Parts: sequence; C-alpha cells; structure tokens
Amino acid sequence: MLAVRPALIGGAVLVALTGFVIARFAVTAAAAREAIASLAGEDAPEIADAGPFGGGIWRALLRLTRSWRERALGAEDRLEDAEAVIAAVLDPLILLDGRRRIVGANAAAERFVGSLGARRDLATALRNPALLAAADAVLQGEAERAVDFADAVPQERQLRAHIARLKRPALDGAVAVLTLHDITALKRAEQQRADFIANASHELRTPLASLIGFIETLQGPARDDSEAQERFLAIMHEQAARMTRLVGDLLALSAIELNEHVPPGGRVALAPLLREGAAALELRAGERDMRVVLDLPAELPEIAGNRDELAQVFQNLLDNAIKYGRAGTAITIGAVALDRPPPEGGPPLPFVAVAVRDLGDGIPREHLPRLTERFYRVDTARSRAMGGTGLGLAIVKHVLNHHRGFLEVESISGIGSVFTVFLRQRAEERPAGMSQNRNNAVI
Repeated sequence: MLAVRPALIGGAVLVALTGFVIARFAVTAAAAREAIASLAGEDAPEIADAGPFGGGIWRALLRLTRSWRERALGAEDRLEDAEAVIAAVLDPLILLDGRRRIVGANAAAERFVGSLGARRDLATALRNPALLAAADAVLQGEAERAVDFADAVPQERQLRAHIARLKRPALDGAVAVLTLHDITALKRAEQQRADFIANASHELRTPLASLIGFIETLQGPARDDSEAQERFLAIMHEQAARMTRLVGDLLALSAIELNEHVPPGGRVALAPLLREGAAALELRAGERDMRVVLDLPAELPEIAGNRDELAQVFQNLLDNAIKYGRAGTAITIGAVALDRPPPEGGPPLPFVAVAVRDLGDGIPREHLPRLTERFYRVDTARSRAMGGTGLGLAIVKHVLNHHRGFLEVESISGIGSVFTVFLRQRAEERPAGMSQNRNNAVI
C-alpha cells in the first residue's frame, strides 16, 4: 500500500498538470481565434500570456497584416487617381481586351462615339477598316500603331487614332488603350494653307505674265510704235497696281491675324468713322452715278476697337457696294444699337449693328457661306476686271474676329445685298434711354 500511494500521488499530480496545460492552451487558442478574427480591423489586440514563442509569431503576423493593409490602401488611392486622370482626359480613351472588345472608356469617348456598352466589339462603335486593322495588329503583338481616318457620323470629321499595348493585362482584361484625336481643324487649316499658296501664286502669276509679255513686245515689235507703247504702258500700270493691291491686302491680312487673339482696347466713335468713309469714296461712287446715303441715329455708343482696322472694314464693304451695285442707285449705311445673342450662343449682349445696303444683282444663296474665304469670288472675271483681289471680305471677317464681332449677309437676286457688321458696345457708353432693338434688321 505504501508503494502504491506514491504512484497514485504522482499520477494525480500528472493528471492535474496535464489538465492545467490543456486548459491553459484552450484559453490561449480561444484568444488567438478572437485576435485572428479581428485582424481585418484597424487595431488588432495582443494575445495575453502567449509565451515568448507564440507572442513573437503573433507580433510578426500583426506587422505583416498592417503592411498589407497599407499597401492595399495605397493601391486603392492610386487606382482612384488613375481613374480621375482618365476621366479628366479631354481626348476619347477606350480600353480593349485581347478579343478587341471594349472593357472601359472615359466620358469623352462616350460623348464622341455614343454610349459604349461593356464587352462590345470595337467595330460596333468605330467601323473604319484601317482603324480596326491597326487595333488587330497591336492586339497580335505590335507595341503601338497610329492611323488617320475619316468618320462621317454624326458629322464629317478627320480623326487620328493611336493604339498602344499595355505592359501587362489589367484586372478588367484590358491589354491595349486606344486614344482618338479630332484633327479636322488641323486638316482644314492645312488644306486652306495649300489653297492660299496656290491662289496667291496664281493671282500674282497672271499680272506678272502680262507685264513680261508687254515688256517683250515693247522691246521688240512695238519698239517704235508710240500708239502701242501708250496703250501697253497703261495696261502695265493697271497690272502693277493690281499686284500692289494684292500684296497690300496680303500684308494687312497677315498683320490682323497676328494679333487676332488679343481684343483691341481703344475707343472708337462709329458715326464720325462712317461719315469719313462715305466721304472718301464719294468720288468713286459718283463715277458710276451712285450716291452714299447715311441713315444714322443722333447718338451711337462707342465701341472698343482699333479705328484703322474698322475703317478698312467699312471701306471694303462700301467698295464692294460701289462695284456690284447698279449704276445710278443709292448705297445706304444704317446703324442701330441693339441686344442680341452672339453666334456662339448665350445671353443677349449689347451690340452696334452697321448695315451697308446696295441695290445690285444680288448674290445666289449657295455662295453666301463662302464669301469670306480668301480669294473666293462669285464672279471671278467681273471681280478681276473691277480690280478686286478676292481678299476684301476675308479681311472684314478677321478684323471682326479681332473685335469679337461678326458679319451677317442677306441677299436677294435682282434686288440687292445687305452686309451687317455687329460690334460690341462699350458697357459704360450705352446712351441712357436709347431704345434697344432686338431684331436683326437695321435698315
């Protein structure tokens, strides 16, 4: 019995110790489960009595969790920044997956080509074969490709597409990015520049050829023919004067375009300017038995402008009225202060409208939109015969652009034409009590 008792006592102690260890482990394990479950929160608790080994593992796990949480938050911030940048890009931007399907687009792209549903083939939005071939080439391995193409929907446009492959596929499956640039204005400017050079060369070539021909004639067959010399010299003088006018108009147009983006800051009283312009051309009008009639109100507000440029505007309009009006008729210059919306839209603004009316053959309606193009003439032979350079109305348009004004033309075949210039009033110069006409008709 004495031998058995120490064994029983030892066994009891072992059982008690084992139970204590199990209970201790169970408490620690429960605490660990609760702590692990709380790792997703901001503040994960420490495990009490985890021991040196368990405590070290737990602290390492906490550091790893915090590090990954910071990385995740940083990635979310970068993703939000990238999405904000893409949304702010003014050019249309479209993301494509490996099957040429649209997986994303910014607001500019949706405005440009309409609503873009996810996972639609690019061909459903842009059906140009050259663009689709370029996209396929990039999706098959090329780094990038650019292509110019025309699009007629919803309006005629010239576009440049740039497709580039991403270094690695995005989470949404995007493998390439397509950007579109509207280069319609650039192409139109290039065409206009080419047309301008061709037209200017042609306009100069004709009088130069005439001068060379007459000089050769005077040096040869007409060397001793005084009558022919007198006639040829008169023609040569006329052709030289034509070239002088052309060069002068070209220089004036270039000078106006150079500062067109900066509005003028001077003050111009229109009534004296119009009276001076009418007086300057009175003799020319008299040669065709025409007269200039001024129909001006007692007061006109001053405008912000350049006096010399505006004088050229009204001189060109009066000169055209004298050239194309019927002999023996009157040219009327009328003016009125009015409020009306500008061509680009918006609320009504205070303008002074000056209209130059002639009683001539009129201008066919199909020519009206192109009247202010450089070297554009309704009747080329008649214009050249009258000494026109084809630049007068182009100068008018650019001067009005400089003054933030605009030109309207109304014409009826067989009755005549009205060219109305709209110039912005100086706000502080609007005469008190002046009636403000909201109609376009001036005279």
